[in-house]
Parts: sequence; C-alpha cells; structure tokens
Amino acid sequence: MNADFVKAIAQLGAEKGILPEVLYNAVEEALITAYKKNFGSSQKVRVTLNKDNGEIHVFARKTIVEKVEDSTQEMSLEDARKVNAMYQLDDVMEEEVTPKDFGRIAAQNAKQVIVQRIREAERGMVYEKYSSRENDIVNGIVQRVEGHNVYVDLGSAEAILLPNEQIPGEIYQHHDRIKSYIVEVKKTTKGPQIVLSRTHPGLLRRLFELEVSEIQDGTVEIKSVAREPGMRSKIAVFSNDHNVDPVGACVGQKGMRVRTIVDELRGEKIDIVKYSADPEEYVANALSPSKVIVAVADENEKICRVIVPDYQLSLAIGKEGQNARLAAKLTGWKIDIKSETQALATGELEYADDSVESTHAPSAEAAKDSVIETPGNEGSDKG
Repeated sequence: MNADFVKAIAQLGAEKGILPEVLYNAVEEALITAYKKNFGSSQKVRVTLNKDNGEIHVFARKTIVEKVEDSTQEMSLEDARKVNAMYQLDDVMEEEVTPKDFGRIAAQNAKQVIVQRIREAERGMVYEKYSSRENDIVNGIVQRVEGHNVYVDLGSAEAILLPNEQIPGEIYQHHDRIKSYIVEVKKTTKGPQIVLSRTHPGLLRRLFELEVSEIQDGTVEIKSVAREPGMRSKIAVFSNDHNVDPVGACVGQKGMRVRTIVDELRGEKIDIVKYSADPEEYVANALSPSKVIVAVADENEKICRVIVPDYQLSLAIGKEGQNARLAAKLTGWKIDIKSETQALATGELEYADDSVESTHAPSAEAAKDSVIETPGNEGSDKG
C-alpha cells in the first residue's frame, strides 16, 4: 500500500463528508481480517497503518500466562522474560509478524472496505437528512415509472411514490417536476427508503403554509384539513388578528395564491372556510358553498342538525355526498342535513330564529369567494 493510496483515503473522506479517521480505522479492521484469512485465523493481531507513507505493520499479540494452552495466543512467563525481564503475568506481548508482500493483499481488501464504508456513511447521511424532514414537502423530478410505482429524484436521494399515495387519474411523465409530502423514511438493507405522498392532507397544509405569508408569520392558522385527493378539499382557517380576513389571505389577490396550489394539485377544487369555536357556526361554514338556514349541535351525540333551503339541498350534500362528507371530516361532527320543507314537516324549523340564521349562514358572496372551482367543473356539486 503506497502513500498515494493513503492520501486518496483522506481526500475521499473529505469529499464525502466522512472523517478520514473513520476510514483509516475501517482499513485497519480490514487488514486484520485479511491477515487472519491468509496467515492464521486463530491469532490475535494488531495492525498499524502509517498515514504518511502507507507502511503497514502487523503485530501478533500474546497474553503472558503461567501455563501455555494455546501457543497462538499465549506465551509463558519464562519465555517472555527472555525477551524482557519486566514482563508480568497477564501482560500482553507484541511481536511483529508482517508478511512479505502483505501490502498487495492489504490494498485489495482496503479498497473493498472503503467502498462499503462510504456507501454505509452516505446511506446514513441520507437517512438523517430526510428522516428529519418527515411531514414536510420536497421538490423532485420524476425519474422513472416501474409498474405502478413512481421513482422521484430528490437531488441527493431517490424516493418512491406508491400507488396508494398517488392522486387518482394523475399521470407522471419522465422529468416532470412535482411537489410531494414525505410520509415516512425507513431503514432497509438496501439503504433508506423515502416514501412520498401526493394524497396526504399534510401536503395541502404545507402548500398553504409555503404560499401564504400570513400563515408563515402566525397571523393566520390552519385549524383543520379534509381531503379527497384529485377531487375536492376543505381547509379551515382562523385569524389571530381581527383586521385580517383568513379566507381572503389564503385566496390571495384575484385568487392567485390558491390558484397556485390548485394548479400544483392538478385542478383539485379547494373550499377555504372560516374556523369558529362555535360548532354550529363552524359546521355551517364547512358546508360552503351552500347556504345554511340553521344549525343545531348536540354535544352529547356529537351531531349537528342542519337545515338548508330546498333548492340548495343537493349543493349542501354534494355529488355522491362529497360536500357533506368533507365537512364532517373537517369539523369532526356528524352532520344531519334536511331541507327547509322537511324541517317544517317535522316541526324542527320552528326552533330556528333570525339571529341563528344571520350568525350561521355565510353570504352568497362569501361562499363564492371561498370556493375555487376547476375550469369546466363549475357547479358540479349541484347535480
């Protein structure tokens, strides 16, 4: 092993961000293994590597005992004192046993170990980097599609987008740039596996956090997110400053902020609703864009009974129940929706009063502003 090889170890360690000492120690361990494999597996040996000139020295280590039972690992006190009269029982005596031409064998083994240690170190660094970014957004480029799995290049690592984490109907092409949500980073025998998602509600939350400055500075809070990926989502927001409209802040001027997010999610419709600590008002808001005449919450059953105008019943329920289902997910309340006619027939509407209606019914204009429709799908819930 020559001096240039040793210098290369130090340089490689610096380039890969690995302490050279870690690589040197790994090489010395490899040299011990190589010596035992070729010259005696039962011996105890110590190997030193000169970091300046690359010289290798192998020392056999023997424990000094009264009676020798294994000559490869032990030496009698009498024989030891012939070498040095200072030796005592249980001392360890070292004798150089460096084989001729050991450097060639050593270099071959050292290269293999260095490659392995660098691979292990790189995997460790990738795991540390991305495990700390779980529940965060990453930008990536679609590298390839194998079967139903999509592999995404994150720059310093490759991640996987499994079929159940893909937006239904979304097509991924080679070199497409996509934003994804890291749901898990797992250690495997082949290195860390980074699992991405395009369907997780956290993706929508993080997109709003990145896009809306009022969320970044804490003025506006995201209270809840409900999502049916590729179809529709609802997000509840609250303002800590009464001068700031949380819905307007998220929509942005001329809808630019939310439009950017809609485009990233390939046209997924997003309802932005105002959060309220009052469950009745909150549920009414969550059913946007429909108008609510009255909402009555039952704390014991965790159910909110809602009455809407006859002509807006289908809008409140939504196509295949989607609007009501998302509102229930968003608020955490079961929602029982009835039309005005149904409520009058059962006598439920007599409990409603003007103050309730004015408190819990969002204006048509507010409802319109808080719903972002994809082109060509306007009013799709009405059917």
